[in-house]
Amino acid sequence: MKSKIYLLIGLMLCVRWLEAQPADVRLKQFNIEKTGLALQGYDPVAYFVNHKAMKGKNEITTLYEGVVYRFSSDKNKTIFLMNPLNYEPQYGGWCAFAMGAKGEKVEVNPETFKISNGKLFLFYNQFFNNTLKDWNKDEPSLKTNADRNWKKMITLTK
Repeated sequence: MKSKIYLLIGLMLCVRWLEAQPADVRLKQFNIEKTGLALQGYDPVAYFVNHKAMKGKNEITTLYEGVVYRFSSDKNKTIFLMNPLNYEPQYGGWCAFAMGAKGEKVEVNPETFKISNGKLFLFYNQFFNNTLKDWNKDEPSLKTNADRNWKKMITLTK
């Protein structure tokens, strides 16, 4: 009888370990620093509430599904905690244009962004190359492609 209980406990632990793996593996697809910090420390809520990119404060943070977010105010942190999915950047925080045009993960400038249909999109903007301008030229097509490409990336990691 004891051996059956130990076997059952062992199986339950294995199942829980396997269930935890996709989230950890999925995080590898996200544009986060080695410390787990997202958005290079920018406040995800400020994009929506303040309509601008604002650096978060080191002392106002939260951990959500393995990702660290910083906030410029306690109010923004509270807003985020009420519904984190509303404030997470699309495509894991990678450049929306690159995801749509080539299915590639490209770094972003967190100050180059767009809110569209209640979603946050980030873009590469360096060396006279602002991909937000290119995105705006063909947003519907690029968004469709980016959604499809991102879904493939996330699916491949599971």
